[in-house]
Amino acid sequence: MKATSRTVEGDQPRVRPFGTVNIFDGKLYIQTGKVKDVAKQIFANPKIEICAFGDGSWIRVAATAVEDDRREARQSMLDAYPSLQKSYSADDGNTVVFYLKDATATISSFTDEPKVVKF
Repeated sequence: MKATSRTVEGDQPRVRPFGTVNIFDGKLYIQTGKVKDVAKQIFANPKIEICAFGDGSWIRVAATAVEDDRREARQSMLDAYPSLQKSYSADDGNTVVFYLKDATATISSFTDEPKVVKF
């Protein structure tokens, strides 16, 4: 299941796929490059939503994205997604990872009542 993220550029919402989702230090992380628009938008407004769909259900996670500048956090993401190592390294000055803080996940389907999980 791939996830998409929503950010804002000026007054225009932006939605894009995120293929990098990882658990590190008990927190949910996403990764991108600092030079990308999505990173600039998250730095400007860290309130994000992530959405994914699979097996007849969908999840929406609203959270605050917090940069984790530790090398170990960046390396954990790269270890979880070896294909990223073609474009990123933990020490390249571009790789950025964010963990989700004050997150609320809503899991929905057409057949069941929504389930809400806070983490």
